[in-house]
Amino acid sequence: MSVGDVSKRILLGRKLRSSQLGETLLPKRIALPVFASDALSSVAYAPDEVFIMLSLAGASAYVWSWKVALAIAIVMAAVIASYRQTVHAYPSGGGDYEVAKVNLGMTAGTTVASALLVDYVLTVAVSISAGAQYAASAVPALSGHEASFAAGLVVLLMAMNLRGIRESGSFFALPTYAFMVAMAAMVGWGLWQWWNGDLRPAESADITITPAEGFEGPLTTLGLMILLARAFSSGAAALTGVEAVANGVPAFRRPKSRNAATTLALLGAIAIAMMVSVIVLAREIGVRLVDPDEFDRLSRGGQPLPADYDQHTVISQIAESVFTGFPPGFYLTVTVTGVILVLAANTAFNGFPVLGSILAQDGLAPRALGSRGDRLAYSNGIVFLAGMAIALIWVFDAEPTRLIQLYIVGVFVSFNLSQLGMIRHWTRELQGEHDPAVRRRMQRSRVINATGLSFTAVVLVIVLITKFFAGAWITILAMGTFYVLMRAIHQHYAQVADELAADEEDRVLPTRVHAIVLVSKLHKPTLRALAFAQATRPNTLEGVYVATDAQATARLMEEWDERRMDVPLKVLHSPYRELVRPVVEYATAIRRANPRGVVAVYIPEYVVGRWWEQLLHNQTALRLKGRLLFTPGVMVTSVPFQLRSSQIARERDERDDFRVRPGDLRSGRVDPRGKRGRDR
Repeated sequence: MSVGDVSKRILLGRKLRSSQLGETLLPKRIALPVFASDALSSVAYAPDEVFIMLSLAGASAYVWSWKVALAIAIVMAAVIASYRQTVHAYPSGGGDYEVAKVNLGMTAGTTVASALLVDYVLTVAVSISAGAQYAASAVPALSGHEASFAAGLVVLLMAMNLRGIRESGSFFALPTYAFMVAMAAMVGWGLWQWWNGDLRPAESADITITPAEGFEGPLTTLGLMILLARAFSSGAAALTGVEAVANGVPAFRRPKSRNAATTLALLGAIAIAMMVSVIVLAREIGVRLVDPDEFDRLSRGGQPLPADYDQHTVISQIAESVFTGFPPGFYLTVTVTGVILVLAANTAFNGFPVLGSILAQDGLAPRALGSRGDRLAYSNGIVFLAGMAIALIWVFDAEPTRLIQLYIVGVFVSFNLSQLGMIRHWTRELQGEHDPAVRRRMQRSRVINATGLSFTAVVLVIVLITKFFAGAWITILAMGTFYVLMRAIHQHYAQVADELAADEEDRVLPTRVHAIVLVSKLHKPTLRALAFAQATRPNTLEGVYVATDAQATARLMEEWDERRMDVPLKVLHSPYRELVRPVVEYATAIRRANPRGVVAVYIPEYVVGRWWEQLLHNQTALRLKGRLLFTPGVMVTSVPFQLRSSQIARERDERDDFRVRPGDLRSGRVDPRGKRGRDR
């Protein structure tokens, strides 16, 4: 086993057979933290965005915060109920994409797919960036290096997910449940203190917020509506992640649909309760927040705040207020919040690869995205997502406030098309159903999806109006780019399929075969290639040598005659010392002289056992094959000759294959007689 193989096994674990796919499926207790971390983590930044938007009109506008939270909760409940219908109707894991494609057509399906792909990338970038900011506030040494730290976290998550969804899910379950417990304790104890009148004010409660430009005077009805719409659209980031369950139904244990629907209901109930409670408590303790670029609007006692003022998040201020006198409670809450922000990206790492594999099957994405790796995970999709997220983090310097403006546009596009597709699905199903009980259930489901569509359509309009010039146009541009790329890929695959379709003309034998064996020296590889070419019985066989040196050419021709070779030798003179071009031109000329014939080119190649030896051999052969592949009517065959180093490498691999290691018997890789199994 090579050093690379050992490193890969240490990083990813042992290979899994395809028959072990069922062992990687998730029970509900693991599926909840795997798919809920994104939606739950929004509690850590969605309330902040609500208060930041409302602060444009000063702290007096915070009186509307609980109403904004209630509106978000109503929309989330409607979306959760709608997606419960989706997981029952489409359990194959396509989610929004499959619903839109089947019911609205390929154009709508591709639009949804492009929106989801962008949203998954942004989920990773926003969550990891927010986690990096939390870490930088706790560890001053990371300040100024948030982007590098965030990129490292993405790489770590990528490595964990390459080990398989079940293993990564088990690893992430404990921190997610710890976050739920910490938030429940903070919210529960805070509400109890509020009920008893013991709730302490926030650290920022005595700060005065000066209204932003344009909001100095009393708000008109239109101005208030615009302000609330902006706060609502920012807080609607709490809805991201709920679609991940519909896309990940295949990862659940049986019964898949019922387990996914249960997980979705739990996710919605927990997320709604947390978000509303946090916003209510933040309002009661007097939290003051503004955009990080507008600290000049803050003052305390009539004096501006210092330049190094550190604005703490909503959750950290609530935790400090609630757990006054109990520091462990504060540090636990802040720590697990930072961790859950990082782990929220894991939802995208589970949803993006599955969606990519489905798109690959439909010819809308490269087929490599549909291949499972050693651990039965869609490795190429995981690596692709990590690369795009790291690029986005570097471009926006890991600043969540800048990235959040790009967020939720894509997910609400998919929400709308998915709900519209589900309405059409139930309408079509009702036409062929006559059982009254089943019809009532379908009609109820259609009403639920219609309600979800009405809510998400309103939210999408609000988001587009309030966020378009703030950065949402970048998301729309990215969606358009993905859409064009997927359509181009689909067109390419369709064109290739048409060209590869077999017909009767493809069964016609060539009129003659002109075989060429490339000769560099008269040694064992050349003799083996000549013998193999003769065994194929071509109509014409000749050796071809490219002459760049007169003395070397003379020696070869003399040796050719001395050995009495029964194959003629063709010498191609190359005055400019080119090796590839003369062979290509000669093969093309033969083909042109006999269009119905075939030119077979045999290339002797060395097989070496060490990676560095490959750099010393076969480079000319590699370039030549690359050129000949584009020449019609020319067939290229490599004739390998194994050098001693390749034999040593093979013997070493065979010894490793039959070496019994600790744990092999228990894992089934060997039988009780000590023979190694065939799962390798």
